[in-house]
Amino acid sequence: MHRRSFQWQNWFYGSVLACLLPWTALAQPTDYPNKPIKVVVTFPPGGSSDAIIRMLSPRLNDKLGQTLVVDNRPGAGGNIGLAAVAKAAPDGYTLGVGAAGGLTANVSLYPQMPFDVAKDFVPITMLAAIPFVIVGHPSVPAETLQQVIALAKAQPGKLSIGHGGNGTAMHLSSALFTQMADIQLVEVPYRGSGPAAMDTLSGQIQLSITDLPAALPHIKAGKLKAFAVTSPKRLANLPEVPTVSESGLSGYDSTGWFGLVAPANTAPVIIKRLHAEFTAALNDEALKSQMRSSGMEPLATSVEGFDAYIKSETSKWAKVIRQANIKLN
Repeated sequence: MHRRSFQWQNWFYGSVLACLLPWTALAQPTDYPNKPIKVVVTFPPGGSSDAIIRMLSPRLNDKLGQTLVVDNRPGAGGNIGLAAVAKAAPDGYTLGVGAAGGLTANVSLYPQMPFDVAKDFVPITMLAAIPFVIVGHPSVPAETLQQVIALAKAQPGKLSIGHGGNGTAMHLSSALFTQMADIQLVEVPYRGSGPAAMDTLSGQIQLSITDLPAALPHIKAGKLKAFAVTSPKRLANLPEVPTVSESGLSGYDSTGWFGLVAPANTAPVIIKRLHAEFTAALNDEALKSQMRSSGMEPLATSVEGFDAYIKSETSKWAKVIRQANIKLN
């Protein structure tokens, strides 16, 4: 009796499993993508993050067989756009382009966050780095960053430095610089790197930390002094300008960047496909040249590498923000 019951149970569960297998197969996103993919960009149109996706789109539209649709949702340092991605269905049809702020620093800047980066997103790949450069008005009596630091120490609180806005990567770059150099500068926030560069050009402020596209034409024209770049390596566009690390602040590294994320629980097979297509496009030599001419350095990374970078940068900026006592509402 027991033997017959056992055989019957085996037959029953085997039959159920056989019935479920076709449904399981149907549930797998084997035909992904079969409709346009929305990419939420957390900054306004015309910015670097917006430009990256528009540069990538022609290649990816062809490879994926679907159109990438840019959805610009700026505000709150990237929190508004990333919150929309976190709440989206994890089906691969809503992705997000996040920056250093939204994915690493904002958790230490804002008293409340509308998402948890570690729990609400799956990292796919970094997209690009945006190096910053420390520039000054020609009247600043210094030719090197070491001389700028010496000047600031001789006149504490006299030199002003502009940046792209409170809580931005440029603001944090400035805070890290002043902390490592042990100097006092007057921080002047602007609504973007362009206005900061313009006020440095006019002499309204002595120094600024700005992104390369905003400063490069004026550096080349001799209208701004370039003291150092904030990246760990010198830039191809400014090979004669040393890094901050080379200028006496060993280990300094602060670069703006953008990366691609998907909502948590997105199927691994979708993440794998997206990673393969985006990194292949980023490694295309023609695209690399196009991005570099716009002041961006393409960065194709592994999923694991991007995840580890987010974690390390979150810890790094938490310390800088705490020491500088930077708070945003």
